[in-house]
Amino acid sequence: MKPLELLQELRRRDRVFPFIDEAPPPHPRLDTRHGPILYVEGITKSFDGFKALDDLTLYVGDGELRCLIGPNGAGKTTLMDVITGKTQPDTGHAWFGQRLNLLRMNEHDIAQAGIGRKFQKPTVYENLTVHENLELAMHAHRGLMTSLFWRLDGEQRDRVDEILELIGLKEEGHRAAGLLSHGQKQWLEVGSLLMQNPRLLLVDEPVAGMTPAETEATAELLVSLAGKHSVVVVEHDMEFVRSIARTVTVLHQGSVLAEGTMDQVQNDPKVREVYLGEEA
Repeated sequence: MKPLELLQELRRRDRVFPFIDEAPPPHPRLDTRHGPILYVEGITKSFDGFKALDDLTLYVGDGELRCLIGPNGAGKTTLMDVITGKTQPDTGHAWFGQRLNLLRMNEHDIAQAGIGRKFQKPTVYENLTVHENLELAMHAHRGLMTSLFWRLDGEQRDRVDEILELIGLKEEGHRAAGLLSHGQKQWLEVGSLLMQNPRLLLVDEPVAGMTPAETEATAELLVSLAGKHSVVVVEHDMEFVRSIARTVTVLHQGSVLAEGTMDQVQNDPKVREVYLGEEA
C-alpha cells in the first residue's frame, strides 16, 4: 500500500478498536542504574581481511550527548551498524543498559528496545505533509494491519504538536515534506524518530549540506535532547562538534584513539598527527 493510501485509511473515523493503545513504555528490561546506557567492549569486525573495528571499547552514559569523529575508514559507520544489529561483529560484546545483549537481538527488536538511528541522507515521505509523517512514525511499531485501524486521539495530537515545536517545524505542519529545505527534512527525520520515544539516538552527519542558520538550529535541537535521551553524533564539522560536545571520542583504524573534551582531543599529539595531518 502506498503511503498516501495508508494515510487515507488511518484517517477513517468509522472504526474504533479497544486494542489500540498508547506507544509502549521503554523496554522493561532496560537497566541503566549503573550509569552507562551503552556498553561496547572489545568489538572486532573484519571484511575480507580488513579490520573495520579492532578491539574497540566505548561507553556512553545515560542522557549523555557524545560525538564520534575520525577520518574516513575509521570505523564509525561499522560501529553504528553493530549497535543497531545490521552487522554482527567477529568478537566482543555490546549491551544496551545492563541487561539487553544487542548481539542477540535483530534490528527490529533493537529499535523496539529504544535505539533509533538517523542516517546522513534524510528519508521522509515527501508526498505527505510534515504532520502526516509524524503520525505514521508514531505508530510505526504497530505494523501495517494495526495501523490501518488507528486514529489519532487528543493526547497523540498533543504529542505531534510537541515534536513539531521541538524540531522547529510548527509552522510547516501542513506543508508537503518534499517542499522542505534539506535542513528541515533532517529535523523531520529526527522528529519521526522521537515519535517512537527512543532512549538512545544515533545521528549520522546531521549538518552535512546545511546552511549556517540550519546548522546552528540543529546544534540547539541536539543539545536540547540530551538528558531525556542519550545522543551519539557522528560528524566531520569540527566547529559544529565543538558547539555541542561535552565528550568527544576519536576513532582511528577501528579503535578509540583518544577521548575527552574537544580541547583535549584537539591538543592530543596522536590526534593532531592522525586526524589533523600534523606531525606529533
